[in-house]
Parts: sequence; C-alpha cells; structure tokens
Amino acid sequence: MERVSAPTSTLSPNVRDAAREALPTMVGAGRIHWHDEALRGHASDETEDLAFMPDVVMEPESTAEVSSILAWANTHGVPVTAAGARTGLSGGALPVHGGIALSMRRMNRIWSIDALNHQAVVEPGVITEELSNAAAEHGLMYAVDPASRGTCTIGGNLAENSGGPRAVKYGVTKDWVLNLEVVLADGSVVETGADTLKNSTGYNLTQLMVGSEGTLGIITRATLKLLPLPRHQALMLVPFKSAKSACAAVAAIFQEGAMPSALEFMERDAVLLAQAFTDTHEPALAPDDEAHLLIEVDGFAAEDLMPQCERMLPALEAHDAGEVLFAETDAEKEALWFLRRRVGEAVKAASTYKEEDTVVPRGKLPELLAKVKALGAEHGFRSICYGHAGDGNLHINILRDDLDDDAWNNTLTDAIRELFEEVVRLGGTLSGEHGIGWVQKDFMDIACSPQQLALMRGVKDVFDPKGILNPGKILPDNPL
Repeated sequence: MERVSAPTSTLSPNVRDAAREALPTMVGAGRIHWHDEALRGHASDETEDLAFMPDVVMEPESTAEVSSILAWANTHGVPVTAAGARTGLSGGALPVHGGIALSMRRMNRIWSIDALNHQAVVEPGVITEELSNAAAEHGLMYAVDPASRGTCTIGGNLAENSGGPRAVKYGVTKDWVLNLEVVLADGSVVETGADTLKNSTGYNLTQLMVGSEGTLGIITRATLKLLPLPRHQALMLVPFKSAKSACAAVAAIFQEGAMPSALEFMERDAVLLAQAFTDTHEPALAPDDEAHLLIEVDGFAAEDLMPQCERMLPALEAHDAGEVLFAETDAEKEALWFLRRRVGEAVKAASTYKEEDTVVPRGKLPELLAKVKALGAEHGFRSICYGHAGDGNLHINILRDDLDDDAWNNTLTDAIRELFEEVVRLGGTLSGEHGIGWVQKDFMDIACSPQQLALMRGVKDVFDPKGILNPGKILPDNPL
C-alpha cells in the first residue's frame, strides 16, 4: 500500500485559482488534468511505497508549451516536476511539494536518425527501446539499455544518467549525449552544446544537465550519438558456490584482457524470485549455488565471439566457477536476459523494499557484499543483491518483510548510512545510475564535502533562482 508523505502542496488558494484560469490556455483540451485519478497516477514512481500528490498534471506537446508553463510557474512560484514513464527508483519524479506534474509522454517523436553522422535527434518522451529499434533498422546502436528499457524514456534516462547492463563496455547515458535543447526555469530556451563529436567551446553545459534530475531545466530535445551495431553476441551463465567468489571473479576477468559487453551479478535469491515471478524454471540451480554471473560478449563477426569467451575461462576457473552454461540460440539468450531484467520487478512483488544503487571499484565488490550481509545480520533485515558487476554497480535491495514501521522508517536509516559510509571508504559513491532524487539526498554529506554541496547549491541558484524546478531533490534540506 502506498503512503502519501509530507510535505504536501505549497500553493496558496489565490495561486490555485490563478492556475485554474491560466494553465488551460497553454495546452490543448484533454492535456490538463485536475481530477484525483490523474493526480494519483503522477504521485508515485517505482520508488518504495512513496506517493506525493501534485495539484495538476499537464501534458505539453512542444517546446513552446513547456516554455509557457515554466514562465507562468516561475512568476507565481509554483513547483514543476517533470515526469516520463515514472520508472525511477530514487524518487526523482515525485512531486514532493505539489504544484505541476509535467508529463513529457506526448513529446515522443524521433525527429531523425542520421545514418551518415551516426546521430539521432529525439524528444524526451521517446521510449528507450523504441530508439534502439529505430537505430537498429539503420544498422546502428543506441547502447543505453536500462532493465526498464521497454517502458522508460529518454528524458528520464537523461535526468538520472541511467545505465544498464551494457554500461560496462559502452558507458551510461552521459556518454551518448551531444547536445540538448533545454527550457530554463524562466521559460527561456537554450541549446547546451553542438551536434558534433568534439566540443571544447566553453563550459560543458550538456554534461551538467545530464543527471541533474530536472532541477536545472526541462530537456525538450536531445541529439544522441549512435554506433555501428554489433550483429553477434555470445552469452554465458556461470554458477558459483560462493557469492564472494563470484564478485572476486569480476575484476579477474578484466585482468585477463577481456572486455565483456555485459557482466551481471545475481545472488541465488534474486534468481529464484525472478523465476517465481516469471513462472520459469530454467536454469536449474544446484542446491549449493550461491550466485551467478551473466556474461555477454559481442562482435561484428560470429568467429570473434569464442576467443573472447575463452579469454575469461582462466579467471572463472581460478575462482571456483561451476559448469558454464552457453546460451546456444537466440531464444535461450532472450530467456536469460528476460530473467535478469525482471529481477527488480520480482523483488518489488515479493515485498516493499528499499533499493540502494551503490557503486564501488569492481575489485572492491567482495568487501561491499560482505558488509551488506553483516549489516543485515546486525540490524535484522534481509537483502537481495544483484547488478552490473562489471562496472562495480551493485543493487542492494533491503526487503521490508515483517519489519515494523519504526524499524522501516527510522532505525533502518542508521544501517543505510553505515552502508554508504563503507561504500565511500571503498572508493565508491551513493548512486551509479538511479540518481539521488528524494530518497538519498540526506546521505549526500557522506559522499560530498561541504564545499562540493555549496557549489551545487550555487549552480542550482543560477539556473533556478526561485527554486521551482523539482524542489526537494538531490541536495540535503539543511546546508552543512
């Protein structure tokens, strides 16, 4: 059951009245919603059980409409929180101060696929997988592939700097962005860069916008980089009797000179939950298998694949891996990836949970996993861990199970803080791809110095002096 959490709307009765008069003139009929069903639909994303009701939902279809909405909101001090598919896991799209929930779902056009220059121009509401498919028709690849790629949007990916399994070889969203069209808080429209592969002209505003979670501006168009599409993949599922050994094998694989296109870690309970959720029974798990690595390599020729796989075998053998399962057919590959991509949904279906998107240097993964399990034993919680081990990104899911309200809402905070302190000690940070949003902002002091936070606040004040853009996100409420 979702819980509606304070703070609530900050709008005065006079501003509400002004909004009801002015806002309908800025979008077409049927694209502004005041009724409870629409408001509740935009009150939550995939983050825990949180919900915050906006005052109104608006669905612009153009940059000009976004500009008009922001100009009015800025004049009247009305919060604006942009949302896409609301698949986020850090509360980035939660309208925690009410105001306008700005749904970008209707701005969903792929303007162009430039096969000559390997670029795509898209609007923020484009589904990530739709862009990947459109690029593939031209023999090109858009490599960013979050687990929710079939539902998440380019705008959300840009806001949170999303990653996914292929990030280990191809990078995260920021690595694919050339230029952005952005509407600022006062309604003015700017481009942040240029449609070129190289750009050393002034400050890098493009990269500043990526990962800013809609706190600095609203992205209305993006020029994204594409690459030639590797046509062939090989996929291996590797069991381990020890989850620690599975984690240790990750760094060893790279020491052998291998470069997998994906390297995923799943502990036993993650696989079992996904199998139950999807009603599948393959692969069969041995009773003493504690964890698996899912390893993919890609290439432009089929004969390129096996040498890449063979290069990893000494590392796997040195860490007591079990028998390697090779996915022989496209159907077998799809089945394994389907299972991996449904783990998050499976965990959510099993229990309310808190997901910590930790990332450490991959050689530190065994230490991180050990700390997670030690904290669970100390504080009485169950965790399920999986993630993009190849780039050190471990998703730590803390299940509520039978924890009472006080333990879940209060006591557990101490354990999470201790976890993040260990992550930073290991050379890591709070989020690898989910963003900080609402749920992690009070831990920012662990990863960022007072000077860093002051700089971030200064940037926020320049772009959004009235603080209307996605307020309450990223930065702690109380300056240090």
